[in-house]
Amino acid sequence: MSVLDKHHGAFLNKDGTTHFAFWAPDAISVEVKLDNDSVYNLNNTDGDGWFTSTIECGAGTAYSFIIDSRLEVPDPASRMQRNDVHGLSCVLDQAYPWKTVTWQGRPWHEAIIYELHVGLMGGFKKVEEYLPSLAELGITAIELMPINEFPGTRNWGYDGVLLFAPESSYGTPNELKSLIDAAHSLGLMVFLDVVYNHFGPDGNYIGHYAKDFFRHDTKTQWGSSIDFQKQEVKDFFCENALMWVIDYRIDGLRIDAAHAINDKEFLIELAERVHHAILPSRHVHLILENEHNSANLLEKGFNAQWNDDGHNVIHHLLTGEQEGYYADFVESPTKKLARCLSDGFIYQGEITQHGESRGEPSSHLPPTAFVLFLQNHDQVGNRAFGERLTKLADPNALKAAVVLLLLSPMVPLLFMGEEWGSKKPFLYFTDHNDELGKAVCEGRRKEFSHFSSFNDASVRAIIPNPNILSTFEKSMLDHSQHDQPEHHSWWKYYRHLLEIRRTEIIPRLVGAHSEGVIILAEGAVSAAWQMNDGSVLRIYLNFSSSPVDATRNWINARLLFNHQVEEIDYQEGILPPYSAFVTIEEKASMTVEESELIAIKTSTSVDEPIFSEAPIFVPAEESI
Repeated sequence: MSVLDKHHGAFLNKDGTTHFAFWAPDAISVEVKLDNDSVYNLNNTDGDGWFTSTIECGAGTAYSFIIDSRLEVPDPASRMQRNDVHGLSCVLDQAYPWKTVTWQGRPWHEAIIYELHVGLMGGFKKVEEYLPSLAELGITAIELMPINEFPGTRNWGYDGVLLFAPESSYGTPNELKSLIDAAHSLGLMVFLDVVYNHFGPDGNYIGHYAKDFFRHDTKTQWGSSIDFQKQEVKDFFCENALMWVIDYRIDGLRIDAAHAINDKEFLIELAERVHHAILPSRHVHLILENEHNSANLLEKGFNAQWNDDGHNVIHHLLTGEQEGYYADFVESPTKKLARCLSDGFIYQGEITQHGESRGEPSSHLPPTAFVLFLQNHDQVGNRAFGERLTKLADPNALKAAVVLLLLSPMVPLLFMGEEWGSKKPFLYFTDHNDELGKAVCEGRRKEFSHFSSFNDASVRAIIPNPNILSTFEKSMLDHSQHDQPEHHSWWKYYRHLLEIRRTEIIPRLVGAHSEGVIILAEGAVSAAWQMNDGSVLRIYLNFSSSPVDATRNWINARLLFNHQVEEIDYQEGILPPYSAFVTIEEKASMTVEESELIAIKTSTSVDEPIFSEAPIFVPAEESI
């Protein structure tokens, strides 16, 4: 039997038959039952837990597996489901008449990412209808939150259990391909958020017939960890990644919570197998979410990491919040912001509030190795009431942060609705059975008991129940609001900044590197990057409520964008409260004094260390 015969799932052959392969090492016998009630034995000729057979049935045939004549389960590698995660799997014909046959993707440095939830937008067809608006805005990539089959009809997607099957309530596999095809026709890449660290709590039967798929000596917050030492397990997830990249022509994958994957060698193998499977001319990008700040992985096949550090320190500066995500960023936040803009990661081995060392040195990595965002599904949806920054921050301070987001050399990510200043909440929502739904609701409310605002049980009781329909409905965006004056002004603001990024930043981005960050005052910095043509991009930011002396002559530089800086401020080198100012200094126009200043990495007159129990990484009045 060839190795190819042991790929997970059901594969349609050219002669109209279907080859079934099912890994069930704890089973004695496995049968495949078709929707016409016919039953066929699968063979385990090698005694290695693989049950396989080729059967006379074609595309659209619904089927299930029967384990030891007692347990009927869906295919864990089902490509399409009928009637949710407990229902029948379907044989899928992956052929599709692609229109964008010459599409090869886009280089990573051109990425401007828009994260969206397919269900909240009404399914694959509705997302496709919205794509022209995103292209007009200046977006170059959409990132779909997980779309694999989950229990019920509404879910964030992180409770998925059938990872190969697009969620049936969102539409058909061909409707997903149509969405991707349409995106490519508009020059948009499509990224997909994939969850390889756990399965959802309802509908996962793998442990009943392959207990060694999981490790029972280590746990994650979702239960027993997945055993990536097993080749069949590694193949399961790598084949999933390859299905999205090859069959659906997905342009990139975001690996959710990579820190919860206990075998980092698997991540490296995953990257190698994906890149090996595509032509050198094709652009496919791999992105990590990784609390461990493992900089080494960004040199081993992964393009970038979501930079939670950057988000957390900016959020603290904008809102003053100090609990949860933000506790590690309260002390010396301006220095931490400076390190983020200079080095990428803030935590590079220092001790966190939990008493653990976190992170690796990252200053050698390019700015494009870090995805910067002000909002995303986690940082909004994991709030008790799902508030967006439009509800939490001063509008001018928020606009200053948007300047940094869209004009810094890091890769920007926007969260759905952000581009028009939506004030609708984004709540956590599920559609579990009553028993599980009650447990999820109680567990979520209990999680917030550690926050000072929710010490009182009566306050926690008003946190929305994730499992009721209204919680989902409250999170749905009303795109008709887009044209209202307040919201349209936000859209124009984002559109203007993204046009500047397209024309001024992206062409200079490959090879760009930090030239240092000057701390001007608490909450205010000046960050510089040398671009690939020798020019220097400078962003001056003031997140504080007081005016700040910018301490350098910016008049000879070409202005790219100005927020809140009046003519008199410009002449005097003053940054007003909640302001931003962006310049580009062409190589030929740089003075000797300016060239000397480029050598400064980060200087400050603030004496306290950035980390209270670690060496001062930026000594007072010295450079790094």
